[in-house]
Amino acid sequence: MALILGIDPGSQKTGFGIISHQGSRSEYVTSGIIRLPRIELPERLKIIFDSVSEIVEQYCPQELAIEEVFMARDAKAAIKLGQARGAAIVACVNKSLPVYEYSAKSIKKAVVGTGNADKQQVQHMVKALLQLPATPKEDAADALAAALCHAHTQQSMIKLAGARTSRRGRAR
Repeated sequence: MALILGIDPGSQKTGFGIISHQGSRSEYVTSGIIRLPRIELPERLKIIFDSVSEIVEQYCPQELAIEEVFMARDAKAAIKLGQARGAAIVACVNKSLPVYEYSAKSIKKAVVGTGNADKQQVQHMVKALLQLPATPKEDAADALAAALCHAHTQQSMIKLAGARTSRRGRAR
């Protein structure tokens, strides 16, 4: 069984979600949003770092799945997003978690089936896949989607590795 932490980074809100994954089953553990006050960016980055460190300490996930930075229309926003990602990644690396990065399109495709899905579709599918009683908030749903994407990717890699062995059990 693997505990996977998903993070949807942001300089105003950072979503997090943890799932337990074994075989082809994923189960919800927890999720939430780190809401950042309107203070200077360095202090917000410290809050992200401290909060993610606390989550890792409390739940002991084994892997981190995080969304890659995408270049939006606003370069300043992309830079802030990158810094928020960095704070979250360093918090996890400090606890020896391996980091797996996925594009937004890859995450949406893994969870919804299309890389062009909107936020509501992601929320709906996260709720359905994890059999949640209520729809998670956008940022938490995006974080859970990143964790699910990683779980599905790992599952596919295991299947692919098994398919590459010959009938006699030797690698081709």
